[in-house]
Amino acid sequence: MVGPMAAQRPGLRRTTDRSTTDAAAEMVVVTPTYAPDLELFADLHASVLRCFPDDVRHLVVVTQPDVGPFRRFAGPRCEVLGVGDVLPGSVRALPLTKLWVNLRRPIPPLRGWILQQLVKLAVAAQVGERVVVTADSDIVFIRPVTVETFAPGGQVRLFRLDDGVDSSLTRHVRWHAVSRSLLGLPPAPPPPLPDYVTALNSWDREVVVRMLARVEEVTGRDWLEAVGKELHFSECMLYGVYADGVEQGKGLTTTGDSRCHTYWGSDPLSVDGAAAMISSAGPQDVAYMISAKSYTPLDVRRAAHARVFAD
Repeated sequence: MVGPMAAQRPGLRRTTDRSTTDAAAEMVVVTPTYAPDLELFADLHASVLRCFPDDVRHLVVVTQPDVGPFRRFAGPRCEVLGVGDVLPGSVRALPLTKLWVNLRRPIPPLRGWILQQLVKLAVAAQVGERVVVTADSDIVFIRPVTVETFAPGGQVRLFRLDDGVDSSLTRHVRWHAVSRSLLGLPPAPPPPLPDYVTALNSWDREVVVRMLARVEEVTGRDWLEAVGKELHFSECMLYGVYADGVEQGKGLTTTGDSRCHTYWGSDPLSVDGAAAMISSAGPQDVAYMISAKSYTPLDVRRAAHARVFAD
């Protein structure tokens, strides 16, 4: 259940306990990733070091075989963790496949996409920092940020794009249905529905802990088992539906601005195209994201970034 599950795992270092006022201002960046995105992560991590305050650490979680390559980033501000450091020992990789299995509920097996979401939820519930910033590997921060960036007035930002999910976004509609079922909420009305999915997200750790407790209360199972059995799931959607549907957004700042300029296209960008995309980031954007699924070459990304930020 949430109590034991949220306890510190052997490989996850919690920050030193501080006063309530200071604890409310703590922030951590979390990135689940894998070896093929090693160099993308290198650029992300360098931007975290540039743009975040010196006391903010970056947690990267990878599968055990990938821990070695990522060790180059380990240091005072970066903790490299294996999946086994944040999930219980019952979660095992299936040899010669990209699947995982939770021995406590082996069917269905866990796909890599679901595993990364479980990792995000588990880390968010275990860290000592209150403000949890989840950043995908294909993000680069471009402006200095503070706790106020993600928690203005001490209230963590909740990304919600009203009417952002129409009937054509069938996966998003399904994610809504799964989230509401896990949380014991009535079925959603027909679309349009709010969208909570974004590449750069901020969570309130205390909300995450209460959300996972709610999942366990509703399902009668450990949250890891309850979520892991789902074939279609979005951790962003679960958090948003819980924050709005159960807690009515209390204590959070709701906004439709993710503060991350994004390119979700599937076509690779040229240097000119990538530079134009980066240059079009708004003054409120603190990061940009060129989707890894666009297969934009690394040298193109770096050349475009260097062109835009030559000064």
